Order: sequence, then structure tokens, then C-alpha cells
Amino acid sequence: MAKPTMPDDPLGSFVLLDAPGHLLRRCYQIAADFYTAEVGEDGPTPPQFSLMLTVFQNRGLSQVDLVRLTGIDRSTVAEMVARLLKRGLLQRSRTAADRRTNALAITESGEAMLRAALPAVQQAQIRTLQPVPPARRQELVDLLRLLASVNGPAGDGAKDQA
Repeated sequence: MAKPTMPDDPLGSFVLLDAPGHLLRRCYQIAADFYTAEVGEDGPTPPQFSLMLTVFQNRGLSQVDLVRLTGIDRSTVAEMVARLLKRGLLQRSRTAADRRTNALAITESGEAMLRAALPAVQQAQIRTLQPVPPARRQELVDLLRLLASVNGPAGDGAKDQA
């Protein structure tokens, strides 16, 4: 049986459906479900797609740059890169400027995987935004970009806000 709460109890009056963090998590779950439905179990996961696309678009970047550009934490990037190297989807080589730094590049197999997944990824994005009126979709994306750039690991604003 539910315990009655007092009217002035902050726990009893907290509205989960007004909490941005809860709503963002739910939206991510929905978007991830659409992504998996479109891309399939054999395609890259959303983080793998982000990482591989970033490497494709920035050939020769370091893992440190990859962390900064994707917002994926350093240990996760290291694990993902190791798995993608083992699968032959990425390649790594020492940079000429700093022999201690590795430069990443996508392989032909990795590029083929990205190209094969892209139409499905685009369809998942369309499905994700479907409930939003067309005239407001870009506004939503702009607001999400703002939140990610200021508050995320790839953003600088979190340090400035502290």
C-alpha cells in the first residue's frame, strides 16, 4: 500500500515528466530503439557509428581528439578503438610529428560498413523526430546541440559554469 505524502514534501511533489534528465534519457531510449530497428543487430552501434564517422571525417586524428569530438569518455573510446582495430574497421599508425601519438584512420571495410549503415541511420533520425512538428525540428536539434556543447564532455561550458 502506498504511503501518503505530505503536500509540502518535495519528494511527493517532484514531477518526473518535468525533469529534463529523465526526458532526455527516455528520448535516448526511443532513439536507440529506432536506430537498432533500422540498422539491425549486425550494424554498428550508435557509439560505434559516431566514432567511426568521426574518424572517417578526420583521418589521422588521435584518440584524445576522438574523445573531444565525440564526447565519449576516454576509457570507452580506448575499448571501442581496440575492438574496431581487431575487427579490421580502423587502423592505427604512429604520427610523424610525435612518435608517442597514434593516428587513427578508417579501413575500406570500416568505410563500407558506414556507407551501408548510413541510410538506416538517417531513417532512424527521421523516425526519432516524427512526433515533432516539421517547422520545429531544427529548433529542437539546435537546442539539443546547445545542451550537448555546454554540458557534455566535449563541451567547454561545464568548466566555465562551475
